Amino acid sequence: MSAITIVAIMKAKTGNAQQLRGIMESMIRPSRGESGCVEYVLHESTDDPEQFVFYETWQDEAAFQSHIESPHYKQYRLDIEPLIQSREVHRLRKLTS
Repeated sequence: MSAITIVAIMKAKTGNAQQLRGIMESMIRPSRGESGCVEYVLHESTDDPEQFVFYETWQDEAAFQSHIESPHYKQYRLDIEPLIQSREVHRLRKLTS
């Protein structure tokens, strides 16, 4: 199996950026501790302080599925829902090294 990269882009509703950022930051430690997590990095847009991007790499599809089924991920999704204006997720496969 091959690694899978996830790019998740979240745009906060006006006035919710700091709260959203805090919730997203709280996901880093437990996610990095999961089996199969290669990389889990949070970014903030330099153009828009209300936009955040998670860049994640998982060992394989099974590791990613385990992540999205974890209790901390399910709670995270519930917690961010009222704070986000939009959520866009891209699943990527590396073509070159």
